[in-house]
Amino acid sequence: MSHRHRFPRPGIPLTAFARVLSLCLLLLAGGCGNAPVQEMSDARQAIEAARAAGAEQSADAAYERARALLREAQQMLNDRRFRDARRAARQAREAAIEARELALQAADH
Repeated sequence: MSHRHRFPRPGIPLTAFARVLSLCLLLLAGGCGNAPVQEMSDARQAIEAARAAGAEQSADAAYERARALLREAQQMLNDRRFRDARRAARQAREAAIEARELALQAADH
């Protein structure tokens, strides 16, 4: 005779509170403890794309801001301040995208 167990077992329904609590715990565990590897990579790639578009010359303020933010993110990563590093890396990416767009606009003129 085969016993099939299904989750949740009949008669023991998960309450809405338990579901919300489980979701919150998962989000907290996943959001704080992981190094922002993808964000750092995205920022580096965006900075390289800006450099390749000529941002060092035609959008130097935005380009240097992106590089400074990436250095800041790296230091935060080294200090294991992952949430702050993630934020700084995202800002570095945004600044690099802006620098690239400015460089492309300058090249069109």
